[in-house]
Amino acid sequence: MPSEYLLVIVALGGMTVLGAGIAVVHTSLVRAAVAYSVSSICLAALFFLLDSPYAAALELTVGAGLVVVLLLVSILLTGAEEEAVPG
Repeated sequence: MPSEYLLVIVALGGMTVLGAGIAVVHTSLVRAAVAYSVSSICLAALFFLLDSPYAAALELTVGAGLVVVLLLVSILLTGAEEEAVPG
């Protein structure tokens, strides 16, 4: 395995973990949904690099597409307001 290939895999893995971490700890629901989408896109890119195109396509359509759209629509329909988190 070439070192450039390994570097890309490590970078995408780091971006996946970073995006997931931001999605978990961010107080804004919209920004958390966008961070989850970025994490899911990076994970799909990892699947493509690891020669698993069906898993990558499924992750892109369901993870980055369907779930994020459902999250954003539910945020809009519930009228979730930005509130200051105490502490």
